[in-house]
Amino acid sequence: MMHPEQQYLDLMMELLEKGDRQVDAGHGKATIGVFGRQMRFDLSEGFPLLTTKRVYWNGVLQELYWFMSGQNNIKYLVDNNVHIWDDYPFRTYNEHAKKGKWSEMTKDVFIERIKTDDSFAEKHGTLPHIYGDMWRHWPAKDGRDIDQLAWAVEELRNDPSCHNAIVTSWNPEYLYSMAKPEDVNHFPICHNMYQMNIKNEKVSLQLYQRSADIFLGVPFNIASYALLAHIVAKILGREVGEFVHTFGDVHYYEDHEAAIREQLERTPKAFPTVSIDDAVTSIDAFRPARVALTGYEPHGTIKAELTVAGFRSLDNTPSGK
Repeated sequence: MMHPEQQYLDLMMELLEKGDRQVDAGHGKATIGVFGRQMRFDLSEGFPLLTTKRVYWNGVLQELYWFMSGQNNIKYLVDNNVHIWDDYPFRTYNEHAKKGKWSEMTKDVFIERIKTDDSFAEKHGTLPHIYGDMWRHWPAKDGRDIDQLAWAVEELRNDPSCHNAIVTSWNPEYLYSMAKPEDVNHFPICHNMYQMNIKNEKVSLQLYQRSADIFLGVPFNIASYALLAHIVAKILGREVGEFVHTFGDVHYYEDHEAAIREQLERTPKAFPTVSIDDAVTSIDAFRPARVALTGYEPHGTIKAELTVAGFRSLDNTPSGK
């Protein structure tokens, strides 16, 4: 039988062979991509933490907890040595600094201030309307916060046949040129909607990702949403079914090609397994320490430069324009 990781490797190969080269109007880098693809992972056959390179597991755990707990300030991540969201508040801070509002500083100094100065972190570390904020605190027009994730889990509990357990992060009021400059997100919403469903008594989850960096981002996204499916199944006292990953624009950055070719030379290894502690009886009972990963023995790390994509400037234009 084909190893389930092979579909990821095959998609990277398709991008190399058939992808369309486009230059991003914001940051000016070239991506090579295709549109409309899908991967499926049977979670009963192993946890899809990719093995042809090491995936940063602590980052997956801590970021998912950050989302699920509805947080929107990077201080929690910084305090737990996860730096995947550092660039967006840092760039926003320095845009203000260049206008004379604050003193300019390097990224290292900015992150150290986030870590050691609570008032600085509260003021400058927040990413309003980020994923977890939208999952747990969607702003209703009457002033309420709507907890989409809690609602979706209860829908599944109360009606296992339901077809409406959907959580979305895509709120046009805060996105791109649809937003007022003072309201705009300065960061992209990429994995923008997921749906959970019960079939054959098992919990499955499908993610729609409008834009996907196949080399750096997608391995992380696979693990994160597969873990979310495991957590919801645990809360509901059910087994896990499938994680289905549906893509809009899936691409690689041109400067990642050598790294991708190196990864394609490797043979997938056995997937690890995850277990969730019985203490996880609700969304709010989830903690990173209550997840155990066993049997993860991947190939070594392959490094590549991270492109800060989708950043919106203070005047609500793409970065680089």
